[in-house]
Amino acid sequence: MADELDELLDFLSNSSPQVRGAAADIVRGLTGDAEGLRTLTVRADRALPALLRLLASVGGGACEAAADSLVNLSQDAELAARLVVLGGVAAAMDVMVKRGGEQPKLARSLVMLLVNLTQVESGIAALLQVGDEKVQGLYVAKLVRSFCRSSSDSEDEDIFEHIASILVNISKVEAGRRILMEPKRGLLKQIIRQFDSTNQLRKKGVAGTIRNCCFEADTQIQNLLSIAEYLWPALLLPVAGKKIYSEEDRSKMPLELANALSHEREAVDDSEIRERALEAIYMIVMQDDGRKAFWSLNGPRILQIGYEDEEDLKVMGAYELIGSLLVGKGEIEQDQEQVEEKTD
Repeated sequence: MADELDELLDFLSNSSPQVRGAAADIVRGLTGDAEGLRTLTVRADRALPALLRLLASVGGGACEAAADSLVNLSQDAELAARLVVLGGVAAAMDVMVKRGGEQPKLARSLVMLLVNLTQVESGIAALLQVGDEKVQGLYVAKLVRSFCRSSSDSEDEDIFEHIASILVNISKVEAGRRILMEPKRGLLKQIIRQFDSTNQLRKKGVAGTIRNCCFEADTQIQNLLSIAEYLWPALLLPVAGKKIYSEEDRSKMPLELANALSHEREAVDDSEIRERALEAIYMIVMQDDGRKAFWSLNGPRILQIGYEDEEDLKVMGAYELIGSLLVGKGEIEQDQEQVEEKTD
């Protein structure tokens, strides 16, 4: 079997496109089951470089087959790290940018490959292009651009939906958050606007990315508040419940929230999205300016009404954590502001 596998891997570099394509199809089939994956893992030193080279090939279907095989193999963290060392991130980005528009299935596979590669720290660093100031963040900007444009006329196919998971992965590290939150790039604002998507994977990814970026709230609160018209609806509407808010409540809110809460809405069923939104709100209101902004848009009232509709215990706990913070600090600040207004 070892000899047969070596011969098969040799065919991946054959001069004939047809032979390379046939070999790539067989390898893709092997990566489709546990036994085949184990066999190829033993010969990863030969298989991974050969498959990466095929990504750049044109014709014969070898490129798509190679991409699918790499997606399956890179689910193993050790193999993912080895692919990063071999230049897998740069190869995937280069092919996706050059040929993704012509080959949507290939583009989707390459996005999935990047999801797996950014599960490891070295993959995140490679995608962020850390260490090269001239190009740092360029890959991320390209991915966000793809994520934010319509990828298909068919509602059943969303080629770039899994970029949402890549954004969550890279926002787990400080360097990634810094790139996403840099005001001149405006990437976070673009990402937040995707929260209106009906695609649950996109919504969950956006919520997770915002939540991760809010770990920088202690130093980036002004950058966060500078995109408040997009940020607050993305964070508050999922946790606002389904009720129609009274005119009195809405009169104390900005238009983008008041309009949305003036009619009955579909609830955000995914409890993970609601929990992530509340965690982000908590980190924002821990900051003095964030807390003042939250009070100014009648945020506590929104959470109070949303809490009444909540049934998930973990999410309820997230509501209560914010409530305890607001009771401890927010009400005192409100009283002080009222005193100052009367004095003036």
